[in-house]
Amino acid sequence: MPQTPRKVSLVLSYQYPGKYAFTVLAGAVEADPALSDVSLHFPRNREDLLATVRERVDAGDTVVAAWSFYSASFGPSVEELTWVRERLEGRDVLCIAGGVHATAETLQTLQAGFDLVAVGEGEHTLRALLARVLAGEDPRTTHGTAHLKDGKLVQHGHGEGVRLDDFPPFAARHVKFGAIEITRGCIYACRFCQTPFMSKARFRHRTVANIARWARELRRAGRRDLRFITPTSLSYGTPDETVNLAAVEELLAAVTEAMAPDGRIYYGTFPSEVRPEHVTPEALALLKRYVANDNLIIGGQSGSERILQATRRGHDVETVVRAARLAVEGGFVPNVDFILGLPGEEPADVDATLDLMQRLSDLGARVHGHTFMPLPGTPYRDAAPGRLDARTQQRLDFLASQGRLYGHWRAQGVLAEAIAARRQPRAR
Repeated sequence: MPQTPRKVSLVLSYQYPGKYAFTVLAGAVEADPALSDVSLHFPRNREDLLATVRERVDAGDTVVAAWSFYSASFGPSVEELTWVRERLEGRDVLCIAGGVHATAETLQTLQAGFDLVAVGEGEHTLRALLARVLAGEDPRTTHGTAHLKDGKLVQHGHGEGVRLDDFPPFAARHVKFGAIEITRGCIYACRFCQTPFMSKARFRHRTVANIARWARELRRAGRRDLRFITPTSLSYGTPDETVNLAAVEELLAAVTEAMAPDGRIYYGTFPSEVRPEHVTPEALALLKRYVANDNLIIGGQSGSERILQATRRGHDVETVVRAARLAVEGGFVPNVDFILGLPGEEPADVDATLDLMQRLSDLGARVHGHTFMPLPGTPYRDAAPGRLDARTQQRLDFLASQGRLYGHWRAQGVLAEAIAARRQPRAR
């Protein structure tokens, strides 16, 4: 007699910030005909997650519950996992984790209670894992995963880097939409950033035709606004530090047509940014012709030449000032990011950054303040967390009171301490 097809439920902890990764991964699952017997579920809080898992197990499904998190949200994700496990009452559920923290701190993530970790980019790995579950095979042998055996780490390779055109940017069939990722990876490899660690220090661009295809899908679904995910907006279409404005214009023209007649294009703003050396009158004029945003996110990071060089930012202070001035002249409000408490900072470096914040705000910019967090997977993983003294806090408070500074630098200071407290010695 033919076997009854196995029913598999993938239950995603669809909460901030993991939901952004799951919007993409759900698209990868729904686009694979071999996984048509996998049902997807998107609970938005731990109570609904537990209820969904119980319901699907009791209905006879094999259940895979998944979490994706950054280092800052590792603690809350572990708390949710523990809370759910304590209430499963013996139900058998495969609990998996992925994302930048799970990739960088695989052993720590498994020791926290997850059954499997997807190491690296997740699209191919998740598809392969679910195919094994459907076939009744051991998911622990999936390429790109890791698990514990007798307390020791067992890893089967690293998740394959994807060609973006091969996967949807969101899960349209499940009405889970988001910004379209147009570039993955970053050649700049700033020492505090996890992006080049997770996705390699090179650019992989989604093609214009593919981006336009998914923009049309968004518009058909009634979405009017289109945003993009990229580590550096004006690097689209180039393999290196150069700017290819022809490629950027081809992209913006295509998506403008795809979102017609009344779509709004947001480019160079959240959730992406613009490098300061890429801000030129020509680039700004091009953006002005197509985009709906009146602001640009510009990465400044420090007002100290010494710290900019140490972090390998690839630009100097005056380039940041020039970018802000040009943006204002071009009709955009520059929102300039800064990180305080970077490794090696001395009082003179902090003063230089605070002075630059004031100088930029006098030009018409807004400044976005961050506290340095020693993120796993980066060269600064073992550095001390950023700490802001009373004098620095006072100057930041003054800028904030004038409406010139925004951000979560206080909360990030607490998170930085928590990340540092959890880290384990590097494997020898």
